[in-house]
Amino acid sequence: MRITRMKCNRITNPLGFYLDRPRLSWVTEAPGAVFQQAARVQVAENEEFSPVLYDTGRSEEVDSLGFRLPVDLKPRTRYFWRVTVWTDRGDEIQSPVQWFETSKMDEPWTARWITPDWEEKNIHPLLRRDFHLDGEVKSARVYVSGLGLYELELNGKRVGEEYFTPYLNAYDKWIQYQTFDVTDMVKQGENTIGAMLGEGMYMGRYGFPDNEGNIYGDTMAFLCELIVEYRDGRMVTLASDSSWKAAPGPVQFSSIYDGEIFDANKKTAGWSEPGLDTSGWSGTRLIDIDLNKVEPRRSLPVYIMEERKPEKVITTPKGETVLDMGQNMVGWIRFRVQAPKGTEITFYHGEELQDGNFSRENLRTAKAEYHYISDGQPAEVRPYFTWFGFRYLKVEGWPGEINPSDFTGCVLYSDMELIGGIETSNPLVNRLFLNALWGQKGNFLDVPTDCPQRDERLGWTGDANVFSGTACFNMDTNAFYHKYLYDLAREQEEDKGMVSHVVPKTSLTGEPGTHNYGGSAVWGDAATVIPWNTYIHYGDKAILEQQLESMKNWVDWIRDMDDGSRLWNKGFHFGDWLALDGPGEYNPMGGTPTELIATAYYSYSARLVAKAAKVLGRDDLAEEYLALSDEVKAAFKEEFITPRGRLAVDTQTAHVLALHFDLVPEGFRRRIADNLHRLLKENDYHLKTGFVGTPLLCRVLSDNGYNDLAYRLLLNEDYPSWLYQVKMGATTIWERWNSLRPDGKFGELGMNSLNHYAYGSIVEWMYRNMCGINPVEDCPGFRRALLAPKPHESIRWAKAWLNSASGRYESGWSYEEDGLEYHFAIPFDASADVLLPDTEPAKVVINGKPLAESDVDAGQEDGFVRFTLTAGEYRVKCS
Repeated sequence: MRITRMKCNRITNPLGFYLDRPRLSWVTEAPGAVFQQAARVQVAENEEFSPVLYDTGRSEEVDSLGFRLPVDLKPRTRYFWRVTVWTDRGDEIQSPVQWFETSKMDEPWTARWITPDWEEKNIHPLLRRDFHLDGEVKSARVYVSGLGLYELELNGKRVGEEYFTPYLNAYDKWIQYQTFDVTDMVKQGENTIGAMLGEGMYMGRYGFPDNEGNIYGDTMAFLCELIVEYRDGRMVTLASDSSWKAAPGPVQFSSIYDGEIFDANKKTAGWSEPGLDTSGWSGTRLIDIDLNKVEPRRSLPVYIMEERKPEKVITTPKGETVLDMGQNMVGWIRFRVQAPKGTEITFYHGEELQDGNFSRENLRTAKAEYHYISDGQPAEVRPYFTWFGFRYLKVEGWPGEINPSDFTGCVLYSDMELIGGIETSNPLVNRLFLNALWGQKGNFLDVPTDCPQRDERLGWTGDANVFSGTACFNMDTNAFYHKYLYDLAREQEEDKGMVSHVVPKTSLTGEPGTHNYGGSAVWGDAATVIPWNTYIHYGDKAILEQQLESMKNWVDWIRDMDDGSRLWNKGFHFGDWLALDGPGEYNPMGGTPTELIATAYYSYSARLVAKAAKVLGRDDLAEEYLALSDEVKAAFKEEFITPRGRLAVDTQTAHVLALHFDLVPEGFRRRIADNLHRLLKENDYHLKTGFVGTPLLCRVLSDNGYNDLAYRLLLNEDYPSWLYQVKMGATTIWERWNSLRPDGKFGELGMNSLNHYAYGSIVEWMYRNMCGINPVEDCPGFRRALLAPKPHESIRWAKAWLNSASGRYESGWSYEEDGLEYHFAIPFDASADVLLPDTEPAKVVINGKPLAESDVDAGQEDGFVRFTLTAGEYRVKCS
């Protein structure tokens, strides 16, 4: 028995994050026990818990999904916490000690923003400052930010293991700073602190539709405050000011899109160590950047989360030397080299070979290159201020023969716990699941981007919206979405609630409701859908408290465009983006009228605002927006459904939205579901849906009597289908159904990413319908779940696991000689309603005992057997 996965604000041991009112969560593993009888939370400012600062005592009110500490926090203070849980069997379980540490909070900055005192703004500088400590150090913290990106060093060693700090956010609204514990890096006597700066997203080439650069500023800058506490109680602060020194660094060029040039001959040995002669260094000057915009970090750390070795070295028909990493990944190559002085080694990054040769044509204007110029010394090399999306690397200038062991692929993404997984009897389906997971890894690098490789890499809200359900099953995305949605809300401030197409909006300009700015249905509805998905998956109301005004403001913006008809038929909308029923093979605009899609989401978003308001006790608000949703639903029916129940728009996506968002009168559901079946049959049982219809298509089929068609669509191997991509060698999800033609050639090059996760949203159907794990809105965070698997003989077995906020669920099934066998696992202090199809109670056996003889209350419901299970493992056979 143990207490695990202890987090504060869904982060393990957060240091210097924005915390507001800390929320503690944990999971209790207690085999043999069923429910929590009581729990106790204690908080102190030391690991000995002497004295105890806060103690709930033994309480039945302590909730492990998000216990809020009623403690007034002090700045720059580490708090330790522990939990005791008592079970229904009388077990007493004691947790390990965890901690969280506050930021500067409201403390004023003594530091100032500084920049090198030279005219050229694109030189990547080194900054340094020597300092003396005259006593034994008890603790040391550094509070630091940079524009655009920074890497920090102390006494010749890199501070922390994070990359791309201070990360990407709406720099014109707020700027994050990070906190690092550097107690073990400083010493009594002489010390040196140093920083490297790069352009990053702040001033480098970045954005949409204009990506020429300098979106937020045109000058690299640095802010740093090092606070040291001596053992005798004295405090000393070292702050960035004009006494710091600056010199050009070895990074000659950096760009998110174009790569990096590193000249080892321009390195300064010992640049961040004491004793360096800095007589040739320049000074620095103060730069006027509003310190009131500087806030504690919200971004999760970006780390090297995985490492890979090249699978093979290829010599192409053109004679190129290419490394195949075997996986479309995001990050960079770290390599060992010793080359003659002046040798230039270049890496070109690409996603796919063409005719066996290296290609990067689908990256558009992004060069995606890394250049290393050798100083003749042995070196281990990696980029500093860029990343790449790639599977293949063309190598030029390498001295001698390529040895794969000299190269390591470093996979970078935000530090999120992997919490879910799926496996089936079909290897192609297993690969599809992994492709979606790799798409999430590659595109969840601080913001949920559309793609990680071409001249875009932006937080497109539509992609983020439709994939959010899948994302919450795969990883603990709670803190990740808290930050992204905070940015979304901040970007709404100047637009009266409108949501921009990308968040942060980067270089978007123009009028609300236009192609180049924002206000599109589905894309803007990320404001309502993502907070709600986050809430039901993790069970913590904090995301709704943070975002309710944002959710409401988005729906109010739509309502302001409404002329009273309760139809949303104005403005620009992307529609069913990249659907196959549009005006041309490569035209991205789908065939479903945008006013139908927009009106469907108008009703849905209004309903989500009502639900969120109800959760937060805002009953007046809940009633208002529920009424609005119903009005829009009625308008949808009048506009798009004939009096006899036929949908006026004859597309797959139109039928999917009408059914999924409950816009269809109950008496007409069967006809509309049957018409969806007809549309699929007329297309030889292949989909035509795009970004809007695809995420919901199989779910709608399984929920409306066509589970067999959902499996058929899943298992199609010819174009267009998910497994067509897999059969073509995909290791991530493609942007288009036809990104590659059957001959392996790119379908088109203007908009064709091979790592674009939107269509990976089929994985949500795998969790919810194939394997049957569903959250329950009334008991969020999987305190109660609905286990409703829908097997089909086209797959012999399937299983899923989910380390939910309440603990580990498992749900699987297999076809055996004597019938269907299910396996379920329910965590401690949770329960699950089980719904089994195509059977009856007399045919069900649980753990070797007939259902009628077990302690389980069961019943028949619309052809399903329904019963409730509490914590434990169960084998259920249906003969």
